[in-house]
Amino acid sequence: MTDVYGIFGWPVGHSRSPAMHNAAFAALGLDAVYVPFAVQPDKLADAVRAVRALGLRGVNVTLPHKTHVMALLDQVESDARAIGAVNTLYLDGERLCGTNTDAEGLARALREGGVALTDARVTVLGAGGAARASVVGLARAGARTITVAARRLGEAQALVASLAPHLTSTTLSACAHEPAALHAAFAHTDLLVQATSATLDGGPPADAFAASLPLPALPSSAVVTDLVYRPLQTAVLGRAQAQKLKTVDGLGMLLHQGALAFERWTGKPAPIAVMRRALNG
Repeated sequence: MTDVYGIFGWPVGHSRSPAMHNAAFAALGLDAVYVPFAVQPDKLADAVRAVRALGLRGVNVTLPHKTHVMALLDQVESDARAIGAVNTLYLDGERLCGTNTDAEGLARALREGGVALTDARVTVLGAGGAARASVVGLARAGARTITVAARRLGEAQALVASLAPHLTSTTLSACAHEPAALHAAFAHTDLLVQATSATLDGGPPADAFAASLPLPALPSSAVVTDLVYRPLQTAVLGRAQAQKLKTVDGLGMLLHQGALAFERWTGKPAPIAVMRRALNG
């Protein structure tokens, strides 16, 4: 009998996860299929109940369901609770559980890109779900300091206040997304993480956002990553490269968060090279 996995989202047709996971199943000779499920927000509870009813073996969760799904589960892992979002569902016996693989996925992607995370000084742009996952993942990876910069200072401060009790080995701070504060933060940054949607789909708004960042204040040894992968070459990465800074694109986080989910579901090492080719195809 074919094992069925999938992804819940609304919309979900753009997701690259089916191609990535189906390529992995085929490479390992597993009788399994991964399909997209377009789940309207008011149907999420029905969809979660269907995981058991239909015998689904594992499910990814994407926007806009990552937060709302938490209340519908039997158990949510501690880091997912800290992040405030779940992106992977799995069964532990009869218990339907949730985890978040984005945090560790980012750390894996950066390590794969040759970025030193231990004792790193990090600046994260944004205060949404991607930023929260980034802070948790990089703190767990050994970052020394993490500064969160958001257009609304109160949002950055709220993120820091909520995560600081969970991440006691890393010093967290907040700053406003404005020239003087950003310049001061960037001057002491080893790794800059662009975790907003400002560069999504490119165009003049993305260019204006990139131009607003004081990238010249970054040390010449700094690394810049943008979690957006559509387009793969974002305006922020383009400006960083023009400045001869090392960059890491957002596809690696997508790849590694998927690989972590695959390993949780199947108990087998994910075929990373195969999954990467599927994403690039």
